[in-house]
Amino acid sequence: MEIILKEDVANLGFENEIVNVKNGYARNYLFPRRLAIPATESNKKMLAENLKQKARKLEQLKANAETTAAQLNNLTVVVKVKANAEGGIYGSVTNTIVAEALKEQHNIELDRKKIVFASTIKDLGQFKVNVPLHKEVKAEFIVDVVAE
Repeated sequence: MEIILKEDVANLGFENEIVNVKNGYARNYLFPRRLAIPATESNKKMLAENLKQKARKLEQLKANAETTAAQLNNLTVVVKVKANAEGGIYGSVTNTIVAEALKEQHNIELDRKKIVFASTIKDLGQFKVNVPLHKEVKAEFIVDVVAE
């Protein structure tokens, strides 16, 4: 029996893939758990249309990520913190603080969860920050930590 998988199934296939399975496996396991649907002509047409729409959405997301990356690359964000005489800061600079400073200084809104530090920032100085905006698009900017 030919079926269309609605989710990834181990040792069988991936989501939106058309595979052949035995009738009993499809009727007794895959269909009741809503892991698959029969591969009728109408379901195949719906699958093709859904894949087209999904591809369009992914292209749009990638284009948005590329424009954001162009804004972020070679950008410097200044973060002012309280520091002692030796250059150590009280606490650490978090991704939330960097996201707020980015919004304040450059008017770029970025999800704080996407900001990735190579290591925790607990000293004054300049640090590179990586931002994976899309699986194919990454941006990098500099955070300059200065004393108040």
